[in-house]
Amino acid sequence: MLNKAPKLKQTVKSKMKSNINVRPASEAMIELLTLLFLNSLAEEAKAKAFEEKCATIRAQHLKAVSKKLLKKARG
Repeated sequence: MLNKAPKLKQTVKSKMKSNINVRPASEAMIELLTLLFLNSLAEEAKAKAFEEKCATIRAQHLKAVSKKLLKKARG
């Protein structure tokens, strides 16, 4: 069974330069958006690996896809 993902609230607070409080609803939204981004990253990397006729997803596949997805995520 998979372990539950760690709460992002501590990570977000540690990365922030100022002391901004994050409400639980916002924390849940951040977690959902992060999971959606990771899901799309995994799907694109899987497609890239399939194009190269590779059975496993490697770091090179993620690097090739990450720039495109980050541009798409910015808007």
